[in-house]
Order: sequence, then structure tokens, then C-alpha cells
Amino acid sequence: MSMKVAFVAAPTDSARRARRRLERRYGASTPEEADVIVALGGDGLMLQTLHKFVHDNKAIYGMNRGSVGFLTNAFVEDDLFDRIAKAERTEIRPLRMRAQTRDGAAHEALAFNDVYLLRQTFQTAKLRVSVDDIVRMNELICDGVLVATPAGSTAYNLSAHGPILPINSPLLALTPISAFRPRRWRGAILPKEARVRIEVIEPEKRPVSAVADHTEFRDVDQVDVEQDTELSVTMLFDPGHNLADRVLAEQFSY
Repeated sequence: MSMKVAFVAAPTDSARRARRRLERRYGASTPEEADVIVALGGDGLMLQTLHKFVHDNKAIYGMNRGSVGFLTNAFVEDDLFDRIAKAERTEIRPLRMRAQTRDGAAHEALAFNDVYLLRQTFQTAKLRVSVDDIVRMNELICDGVLVATPAGSTAYNLSAHGPILPINSPLLALTPISAFRPRRWRGAILPKEARVRIEVIEPEKRPVSAVADHTEFRDVDQVDVEQDTELSVTMLFDPGHNLADRVLAEQFSY
């Protein structure tokens, strides 16, 4: 079949070698010309690729040349075009984070996995959490808090004992990180339309950073998080191994 692909690779020997072999075998187009972007690496490289091409309406097909590879397919060199043609499509939308730092500056970033706030020093963070302009928790004393998408719910969110969300569910996870007070609060499941505001109490004494996937802003005093309804990226997965199946299977792992 006629298909143009562009290869991107993680900066590791195995990923770079794989890219060279695949380019010799299938040809290499520029990202602008390509129908599909093939990402060779692990989940970190996949997240970088999603961010890089989020505005370009390009489908992303990942093959694992990293460690975890939750967001990628198995690495197989044969029949690449056929695998891509038969792949199942999953559309994911990012979160948009708007952060205000203590110096008054405003910052924005996207997150396909999660947005999280984390204390910067030995002092625990004190946070006020609002959802849709209603204060739901006046004071959360913790190491931090995160908002995760369904795609990101099996990442940091799961390590923080947050819920796993089915990939097509219209939900977000709001999960505390090492909550001290209230100690038994385990977080909340929110509709995807929810607007979350997190205010830092005593930001001078208890400095906090905010991270959207791999973009960090330090010394924040307020962070707003909501789903970006204008942007989406299509990820391609081999039949029987799509992201929905993997998220479901993760709930039965032990």
C-alpha cells in the first residue's frame, strides 16, 4: 500500500539503530509529508511525540524501544505498513494547565498524562482545592496533588494509589500525593468538563512546583486545570492490544 511515514527515535542506541533499519526498509518522509509518525522509544518518547505533533493532525504509531512501553506497540520490523493500516485508533485529549507563579507571571502547558503539584522543600504543602468554582477542600496538607487523564491514570496517578480510569471514560482523577491531613482522603473522580483550581497556602514558607507531563514551573501560587476541548491526538494500536485493553488489564495486575 502507499503510505508515507516519518520516524522519530529516542536518543538511545537501540532506538537509533531501529530507526536506521526501518528507514532503509520503508523509506523516510519528513513529518510534514508523512501520513503517520512512527515513534521508536518508550513512554517518555511517546509523550514527547504527542506534544510535538498535537497541532499537526498526525496519527502516532509507537513501537517500544524503551523500558515500559505502555503507550507503544511491540517492536516488530516486518509488515509495518500492514500493521499501521489495521491498527485501532484511540483519540486522546490533553489537559491544559494555567499556572501563576509568585512573581505574578502566567504560564501555560499541556499534559496528556497528568498535571501535578509537588512540594519543593522539606515542608509539606498546604493546598486549597476547588472544582467548578466551589471550594471542595479548604486545606489539604500533603506532598502534592495531581489531576490525571484516563491515559495517564496508570502512570503517576496509580503509583499514588489513584483510580484507573477506562480510556474512553469521560472522567478525570484527582489524587493526593502522600496526604497528611485529611489522612484518609483518597481523592475524587471528576467529570471531564470539571475545572480544577489548586491554590497554594503559605507559598513563601511552603513553596510548590507545578508539572504538566515534562514541563515544570516552580514557586507557583495558583494552578488551574481543565481538559482542552480543541486539541486531540490519534494514537494507533495493534488489534487486541489497544490502549483500552491495556488499561483494563492493568486493573487485574498484581
